[in-house]
Amino acid sequence: MTAADDAVRAVGGNAALPAAEETRTVDVVVVDDHPLYRLGLVALLGSLDGVRVVGQAASAAQARAVLGLDSSDGRPGAPSTVPPATSAAQPDVVLMDVDLGDGSGVDVTRDLVRARPGVRVLVVTMHEDADVVVAAVRAGARGYLVKSASPAEVERAVRSVADGAMILAPAVAERAMAYVVGGRSAARVPFPQLTDREREVLDLVAAGLDNTSISRRLVLSPKTVRNHVTNVLTKLAVRDRAAAIVRAREEGLGGA
Repeated sequence: MTAADDAVRAVGGNAALPAAEETRTVDVVVVDDHPLYRLGLVALLGSLDGVRVVGQAASAAQARAVLGLDSSDGRPGAPSTVPPATSAAQPDVVLMDVDLGDGSGVDVTRDLVRARPGVRVLVVTMHEDADVVVAAVRAGARGYLVKSASPAEVERAVRSVADGAMILAPAVAERAMAYVVGGRSAARVPFPQLTDREREVLDLVAAGLDNTSISRRLVLSPKTVRNHVTNVLTKLAVRDRAAAIVRAREEGLGGA
């Protein structure tokens, strides 16, 4: 059993909670760009005693608007896929995806924690990469769960993070420990929303290589390289290759 598990109060059972905890409500905002997962998570959380969903967002821009970090969604004319917020939500916990299509959940987390230190962020994502774990925690996340976590694990993590504890899913904790034991630097990782391969492709794009040269360098098919480049443009929310090169060089990539 990990220290994080020890810090998490058991959920359910017949033990009576103190009166103060019985009446406490944990307000939650869910940020995820996958509608089915987001709506399922909202439904799960809404079914739990003492947990109330006070907002949801399908993108980084919408998250900033819902959380009062930005006055607009940044995309004029873009249709909203979540209920509009009449005022900034005041959550205790924010469940935050890393890949949000129009931006990075890590960046939103960093801005949120700076603006409202009392809000706890629980990162819920597909990633199990130690670099992403480090980036999320350095940005201020208090917990990290993979999307394969069971409903009980999600509930336990939400309540634990709301109480001020830090919690990592077992799969992620193991990888993060290997990262530390391996002696790798915990320096800021550029574009943590990218996979290692996508970051490698972006590095070569920033160095001026075309897709054919990249495919030869990485021993990949040209189609695979094109797909990686398309994913990079989408995740960085840039319109073309030139804009991606500018962003990459600003972050120190392109020295290949």
